[in-house]
Amino acid sequence: MHDRSSLARLRVDRFVLERLVPHLYRGSAPLQVTRWDAAGEPVPFDTAAAGEYSPIAAGDAWGRPWGTTWFRVQGAVPGEWRDADGALPPRTRSEVVVDLGFTAGQPGFQCEAMVWSTAGHPVRGIAPLNNAVAEAVDEAGQVDVYIEAASNPDVGSLFVFAPTPVGDPATAGDDPIYTLRHLDVRLRDLEIADLLADTLALRGLVDELDERSSRRADILVALERMIDTVDPDDVTGTAADGRAVLAPVLASPASASAHTLHAVGHAHIDSAWLWPVRETVRKVSRTFSNVLSLMDEDPDFVFVASSAQQYAWIKETYPDLFERIRARVEEGRFIPVGSMWVESDTNMPGSEAMARQFVAGKSFFLREFGLDTPEVWLPDSFGYSGALPQIAKAAGARWFLTQKTSWNETNRMPHHTFQWEGIDGTRLFTHFPPVDTYNSRVTAAELAHAEHNFADKGQSTVSLLPYGYGDGGGGPTREMTAAIARTGSLEGSPRVVHSTPRRFFETAEAEYPDPEVWSGELYLEFHRGTYTSQLRTKQGNRRSEHLLREAELWAATASVRCGIPYPAERIQRVWETVLLQQFHDILPGSSIAWVYHDAERNYAWVARELEEIIGESLRALAGEGDRTLVANAAPHDRGGVAALGAAPAAEAADVAPVAEGSGWVLDNGIVRATVDERGLVVSAVDLASGREVVPPGRAAGLLQLHRDTPTQWDAWDVDVHYRNTVRDLTDVVAIGVEGSAIVVERSFSGSTVVERISLAEGSRVVSFAFELDWHEKQKLLKLAFPLDLHADRAASEIQFGHIERSTHTNTSWDAARFETVAHRWIRVAEPDFGVAVVNDSTYGHDVTREQRDERGGTITIARLSLVRAALFPDPTQDQGRHELRVGLVVGADVADAVAEGYRFNLPRRRVEGAGVEAIAPLVAVDRPGVVVEAVKLAEDGSGDVVVRLYEALGVRARATLTAGFDAAGVRQVDLLEREVPADGVVVDGDAVRLDLRPFQIVTVRFARA
Repeated sequence: MHDRSSLARLRVDRFVLERLVPHLYRGSAPLQVTRWDAAGEPVPFDTAAAGEYSPIAAGDAWGRPWGTTWFRVQGAVPGEWRDADGALPPRTRSEVVVDLGFTAGQPGFQCEAMVWSTAGHPVRGIAPLNNAVAEAVDEAGQVDVYIEAASNPDVGSLFVFAPTPVGDPATAGDDPIYTLRHLDVRLRDLEIADLLADTLALRGLVDELDERSSRRADILVALERMIDTVDPDDVTGTAADGRAVLAPVLASPASASAHTLHAVGHAHIDSAWLWPVRETVRKVSRTFSNVLSLMDEDPDFVFVASSAQQYAWIKETYPDLFERIRARVEEGRFIPVGSMWVESDTNMPGSEAMARQFVAGKSFFLREFGLDTPEVWLPDSFGYSGALPQIAKAAGARWFLTQKTSWNETNRMPHHTFQWEGIDGTRLFTHFPPVDTYNSRVTAAELAHAEHNFADKGQSTVSLLPYGYGDGGGGPTREMTAAIARTGSLEGSPRVVHSTPRRFFETAEAEYPDPEVWSGELYLEFHRGTYTSQLRTKQGNRRSEHLLREAELWAATASVRCGIPYPAERIQRVWETVLLQQFHDILPGSSIAWVYHDAERNYAWVARELEEIIGESLRALAGEGDRTLVANAAPHDRGGVAALGAAPAAEAADVAPVAEGSGWVLDNGIVRATVDERGLVVSAVDLASGREVVPPGRAAGLLQLHRDTPTQWDAWDVDVHYRNTVRDLTDVVAIGVEGSAIVVERSFSGSTVVERISLAEGSRVVSFAFELDWHEKQKLLKLAFPLDLHADRAASEIQFGHIERSTHTNTSWDAARFETVAHRWIRVAEPDFGVAVVNDSTYGHDVTREQRDERGGTITIARLSLVRAALFPDPTQDQGRHELRVGLVVGADVADAVAEGYRFNLPRRRVEGAGVEAIAPLVAVDRPGVVVEAVKLAEDGSGDVVVRLYEALGVRARATLTAGFDAAGVRQVDLLEREVPADGVVVDGDAVRLDLRPFQIVTVRFARA
């Protein structure tokens, strides 16, 4: 039995379905359509236009997976639609309407298209729910256009997470996957379209109002009166009368206390995900062309788009479209946002790479549009580093926006507008839209949720509403802007106003000048598997970052010392490639196989290019002779070679294992490690203090295999229940000594691993080198180090410093951090003694505590996540051979952890045939805890030397930075190398005295004499 209200709502729903939607078009007429299939990758317009086209009709199949089919569409508006003067009826518009065979999945995840003029200009995109093109009909009513249709398979928009072969062209097949439904010209009834928008706005509001409210009753009465007014036999002729009935309830204004949503058009376009990068280029073109068309229709509409990389693609590939964008940017209606090269992951990029995201992004926007973008726009990245506030501020950003923390599984963020405080104390005004989506469709349900959900009521009255189809692009539609027009001030609804990010943030800052503070990282309680998935890509990123450091250092040194040209353009191309790969669905390992085939090729190119630059630079510096030098690009002296310089030096030899009992001992006078017959480290003693690191009865360097079957997102997630099943890999196929390493071979399931355990002279690092041949499915491989330490917290390296996290689970926030990210090292310590674990490849870690034994006390277990084997979206994830290294640093303070992290990732280079005795460092710092992160020449081509450094230990530090060349002047600058007021920097001739707060970043620019 239905009550009166329910019956009224059902009546309205049926009226919409049966009367309004079918009458949106007064008529339709077929068009002539022919087709031409591109043989391989997408082709330019001129190539497609010269193709041999053949007929295709509705009902015909088209499009192999990832293929491109071009349609030539020709015809005319029927004469009977026009009056004697050739005009269409009032309140109508002719448009070409296309259904390529759209499926039930989301826009942006399936077939899409771009409409081209016969002159070769992109007109606008076609996608599900946005498939009408008025621009395809000229003033004379003629239609003659090309349609570039992409038959992209729907890899996973329904999110069933089933393994599929279609993410790789090699396994996707060749059979057509779409059927053309219709492609015709239609006459749109704009009065009925407006009546439909009126009705949907009010019908949606009804569901959000209290059932007992008079406002709800008034709306339902008005809707039923409208239905009675519209003649079902003459919907066209009576639609205006129906609108008149609804006008009073639409005109009733919002209450004075209503929340205000600042609506900004948006289209989150993943730079790669369930499609390759090459397809993203076309997605951006379709979306941006749609947006430009919508601007022509709606003068209030404003659109924002981030990622300088995407604008650069348009400039290179669609220059006409780029100039149209430039004109709208000048008007302030098409707004570049975000300040970064891509919407990057922020957990795993290294320090300098995170800075370069801003340098590359903001520089592009300044160069192309004259805009210094003030905000960081990262709605979808998988958690946010505690170093980000300082990095963003150092690039000149004022505001930060994210949405992803609404996905938290365990805890709800306590604020939506707040100050975010980073590890150095820098604060960044931050907003987290309470609508809980970055792809709003401007529905009444979303608007009501935003108002009810807003956590800062009583302090603030505004929030931001990013609306438009996203992830795969698409952007705002005319239906969405129609909804905004009706909710600008509507009783019972929050106000919705067209706005810009700047207008929103300035309004929010003005009304909430002293917001609450969130300190530390914004940890996402979800998608924790992204720290580990796709190991090869993570290794490619890590190695590329360190090669870039070397290339810039040695090229800058060679330019200053030898006068050879600095390879700025080559280095910039490499940086842009590496920065693109740090996009938040590439580096995290959550994309299809095609993306990772591309990534591996890109990283191979990066390595070749940088090795060539490094080799050329060192050869110029070393000259010709018979000496051998060792170049040290690390920021710390080692083995007699100064930091950032080169000198004669011998490599430290590994100590020879000594048989003892059924195992071996490695002893270099600093550390004594015992390896048993299982190939496990059962003792590691710091000889100076006598401290034993490994707890009694435990073993370090233990490989552990877990079942890894996430509840939802395969490649993205590691769920806590993985700990319920574990297999310790202690069986040995073979064990023995080869040279100075203890070599252990293990086999499990279909996989094998060869470990080499060694200890170098003069080192406190027990090294584990792994050769892994991995053939598991839905498994997670961990490497465990039980440590005889009672530690409430563990330190993990992040950009420009480190962060401490609890090892206990006292609170739900602590418990949720069961898998965390670290860069090159983690450290576990008691007040007087610590141990670090360094790595060259991985990012995922967990640190927990257990009771030591029945006598009491606790031990701490530090584990690294080495490799996974998810099935979606890449069913071949991580299969095959891998090499990686891990080191146990016995008796390590924070300075040791920092230094060993760099050393583990920056091997020294031998320079044979050198003619000089040494290469002096270009710059030097007299305090080890103040770390030089980058040495390069200035971005503006002036030849100035730029040095970026930071305080790495988390303490206040005084140091002196000295230039090893003649400098004409020194300035403190921001990340974009613009002069800023001195902050702890005093210039004294060619030297710079630094007085740094914990984790402070400083960039110094030396003018060349």
